[in-house]
Amino acid sequence: MTAVIVPNQIRDTVETRAPLSLLRATPSYVTRRGAAYLGDALELVRQLPEASVNLVITSPPYALEFKKEYGNEPQDRYVEWFLPFAHEVRRVLRPDGSFVLNIGGAWQKGRPTRSLYHFKLLVALVELVGFYLAQDIYWYNPAKVPTPAEWVNVQRIRVKDAVEPCWWLSKSERPKASNRNVLVPYSDDMIRLIERGFRPKRRPSGHLAKATWGQDNGGAIPSNVLIMGNNDSNGRYLAVLAAKGLRVHPARFPVQLPEWFIRFLTDPDDIVVDIFGGSMTTGWAAERLDRRWLGFEIAPEYVEASRWRFFDDDGRLLSDAELGAAG
Repeated sequence: MTAVIVPNQIRDTVETRAPLSLLRATPSYVTRRGAAYLGDALELVRQLPEASVNLVITSPPYALEFKKEYGNEPQDRYVEWFLPFAHEVRRVLRPDGSFVLNIGGAWQKGRPTRSLYHFKLLVALVELVGFYLAQDIYWYNPAKVPTPAEWVNVQRIRVKDAVEPCWWLSKSERPKASNRNVLVPYSDDMIRLIERGFRPKRRPSGHLAKATWGQDNGGAIPSNVLIMGNNDSNGRYLAVLAAKGLRVHPARFPVQLPEWFIRFLTDPDDIVVDIFGGSMTTGWAAERLDRRWLGFEIAPEYVEASRWRFFDDDGRLLSDAELGAAG
């Protein structure tokens, strides 16, 4: 391990496993396992060596019909804008690495119809960049606000849009992955079936359910729909920022989302990168799961605010137990 003095007058000397040697740039801060960098994502990712990263998981600004304070590209230019990032991401991934892209859909300006921009991007990532689509996974947020208000709340001609795609892309056809790491609790019916025992039989669909189907494997295989709310209003991160008068990043995904993919697609000590780091939720998830990480963000106020996911008021790194409890 390398002793690194955390920049910006943080007092402690940190024994870190952060993969700092991968970049020439100076980090804004360093934790026990990772580092956050202020700068243009494309310039930073170009510094990473070829085949050096296990997982890139990110959520870029969506091509929404209205402009967000952190900036977002219009729908008609989005694919062209994103492709240079995609080529670099593919280059830096290990042969068994994965690229998870959380990207929400959008409405067409002034019309109650949907844009195809994120589907066009997916096709381009496969056909032009050379990724494989390992699987399309969807994040269902039951706490999503009903928008756009005109079509959903006023005219009542559309329903709430509460699902966002997470395109799981890979550099090869068989990326590192194990669904044993993300098993979910069995249903009550399945628990009763395991307790009673299961006899092989052919189901009405024609599939043969073998005796092994009724074994206890420690949990059920999850579906490709991840149900996760995005309400951290009572968390430490927001409380600290409010007390310090710092701006909160307006588009944060729940830490459970990157945690799920990190568990599924990586092993401890693997390297995870978020090229649009925002509030460094991905880094926080990686830190909690004993993965090394790098996060890039172009807005200095968001980088500065994100450090409070990892440090207390005295500049002391939170312990692993504190990280797990912090919101």
